[in-house]
Amino acid sequence: MKGWIKFIAVAVLGLAGCASPQTNAPRAEAPHWAFEPIRSPEPPRVQNEAWVQNPIDRFILAKLEAANVQPAPRAPNHVLNRRTHFALTGLPPEPNSTFRNPHSTLEKLLASPRYGEHWARHWLDVARYADNKGYVFFEENTFPWAWTYRDYVIRSLNADKPFNQFIIEQLAADQLDLGDDKTPLTALGFLTLGARFSGNIYDILDDRIDVTTRGLMGLTVSCARCHDHKYDPIPTADYYSLYGVFRSASEPTLQPTFEPAPDTEERRAFDTEMKNRLNALEEFVAKTRTGIITTARTRTAEYLGAVHAKRNQPSTENFMLLTDKGAINPYVIHRWEMYLKTARRERDPVWIVWHRFAALSDNEFAARAPTVHRELFASTALVHLINARVHSAFAAAPPKTMKEIVDGYGGLFKTIDAEWKMQRDKSACLANADAEALRQVLYGQNSPPMIPRRLGWGFLALIPDRPDQAIYKKLIKAVEQWSMTGKGAPPRAMVLTDIDPPHDPVIFKRGNPHQRGEPVPRQFLELLSGAERKPFQNGSGRLELARAIASPKNPLTARVIVNRVWAWHFGRGLVTTPSDFGLRSEPPSHPELLDWLATDFIKNGWSLKHLHRRIMTSATWQMASTHPVEMTNDQGSNPKLIDADNRLLWKFNRRRLGFESMRDALVAVTGQLDPKMGGPPVNVLGGFNGRRSIYGRINRMDLAPVLRAFDFPDPNLTCARREATTVSPQALYLMNNTTIADYAKRIATRKDLPTGQTEKVKQLYEILFARAPESDEIDLSKNYLGKKPDASKWQNFVHALLLTNEFTFID
Repeated sequence: MKGWIKFIAVAVLGLAGCASPQTNAPRAEAPHWAFEPIRSPEPPRVQNEAWVQNPIDRFILAKLEAANVQPAPRAPNHVLNRRTHFALTGLPPEPNSTFRNPHSTLEKLLASPRYGEHWARHWLDVARYADNKGYVFFEENTFPWAWTYRDYVIRSLNADKPFNQFIIEQLAADQLDLGDDKTPLTALGFLTLGARFSGNIYDILDDRIDVTTRGLMGLTVSCARCHDHKYDPIPTADYYSLYGVFRSASEPTLQPTFEPAPDTEERRAFDTEMKNRLNALEEFVAKTRTGIITTARTRTAEYLGAVHAKRNQPSTENFMLLTDKGAINPYVIHRWEMYLKTARRERDPVWIVWHRFAALSDNEFAARAPTVHRELFASTALVHLINARVHSAFAAAPPKTMKEIVDGYGGLFKTIDAEWKMQRDKSACLANADAEALRQVLYGQNSPPMIPRRLGWGFLALIPDRPDQAIYKKLIKAVEQWSMTGKGAPPRAMVLTDIDPPHDPVIFKRGNPHQRGEPVPRQFLELLSGAERKPFQNGSGRLELARAIASPKNPLTARVIVNRVWAWHFGRGLVTTPSDFGLRSEPPSHPELLDWLATDFIKNGWSLKHLHRRIMTSATWQMASTHPVEMTNDQGSNPKLIDADNRLLWKFNRRRLGFESMRDALVAVTGQLDPKMGGPPVNVLGGFNGRRSIYGRINRMDLAPVLRAFDFPDPNLTCARREATTVSPQALYLMNNTTIADYAKRIATRKDLPTGQTEKVKQLYEILFARAPESDEIDLSKNYLGKKPDASKWQNFVHALLLTNEFTFID
């Protein structure tokens, strides 16, 4: 039901701002900066050459000097030490660590496995990662192998996999020659781990289009689902071209393994049992499918009668309706509906007679049928367009009711089927072309009886009677449960595989899948392809799509990722709309810098680690978060009066830690951080757990309240920027939650703390703030702790330090 509510909202209310259908998408009068090729600008000259540490600084300083604003001084070493560690690993520095050589610290942290764990969380927001499916009907709600995608992202970032390859693997790893290493198959979780919308395939595919286009290119292509994009030059036809790409791939019932199978008795026993369960499922599917196809061919008249009876009702795809044993199949009725609509649009010679008589109402049929009959069979304009066998069946006399037309077609197909069965050579067509055209209605690749051969929960929709549904559910659950809980069960990759033949898409008028419009090819966006655009040639086209997105000629992909990385470092991107680079986006504050970063990124092998080095070795990134004159009223020198939002970057933006970094910092300062990497999700919120937050379970149906309080994004949607809020539940959690009290107790009782009171306070400051305490802070601690503080006082003292902004913010 939820999927249909979403569909109605999109189709009727227009979530993207509904507009009337247009022939062409709106075009910008002047070229939009984001759609223009990436330039390679020269870093500008500046007056204060001494401040410049790398080319980034020239772009920043040039704008500051033009505004007569001085940049903030360099942050102190202890601040940069903490900033660097949190920026790259999401963890505080080790106590008493030094920061004499920023470059060596940077390289050490980039080589740390903790780097991938931290930066993977940013990408999992983009990938709308969760460990379950959301609303479903009968199927298992959990994604048992979602964590294999999460671990793929961590490994890829730690290995500094080129970002263009990272994209290609997430869209089409199954299409690559992987050799012996099958682990990239786990990358396809990027597509398959989205919400399931109660099984509504149209919403599922819309989600995949959205995460691909908005998640990778900053384009809101899903806004063209119901009509041409209201703002960007994206026609509805382009949306359905991509729809065809993703509709041409499906998820196998049993996902593939990606690790070499161990040569053990346990694994052999597991594989044997799995083979038996799969065979039972496949035999049932094959038998059921054959029965449906055979019935659909032999009961054509009943299906045609059912379609005609529904002609004035809205077409639906609600196949989850039980029917009596032996009744015709609702799914096949729907296939006949769609087939006849296509035949009418294409003026198929087999169905011209049908459509002319089917257009008559029951009340006027007897009166108007003779006139229609004369128009069909006495007119030289039409008679030669009608299939000869159909002509012979109906030319003799006009029908009295539509039932005569239904029965006539039914008898005609029975005759053709009998002729085909008598032909010995089944590899050849019927000799007569008109007869062969009729045979194709029964046996053609996309004919109504030829239901697709598919496993998975989607096949349940094809089984209309309760006993057979129960058998199928039992068989498929047996496979799923054994794959998850069988002794020796291996991890699996959440893949897509191409279907054969690929889906040929048509435009759905106003987004309604039952109002089929013109066919469109599977191809890339015209906006990014130009006049040389050609339809995809290989299978679904996913690999061709992936390469088009990851191409250095694509003006969006590199710009989008460098802007996001900049935003994750500075708290705000050069473009403040990180997932919308369309016509309604904010223009970049430093357009030349954005293009220079994108060009440099591509030239250096799409390396994210190289991008971090560029940003973090700049004087811009190393500025203090306060400016010496920002609290004055000097109109000429106070940068806050000139640029209150710090868009010119005259200082570093102070930011609160995200929930994961805050929790991981709390775990780290207890000295009990568990370095274990990867594996199934664990509960990191119910009491103390030393694992990092990225390994916690994400429930998209019931996100933990503490995650919501601390701005964790909705895992149903791709998100490149978390909205920062300051609300009372955040403070109440840190003050009153027993988990925080437990952290404070663990920190206060660390075994490596000195026994002397002053020395212990100093070491606690080193652990929590990466600096020594000031003299007044020592005095305050003495005033609170007294001469002989007990364990409770130490715990409260530590808890108070944890509540300071210095612990939860990055300067």
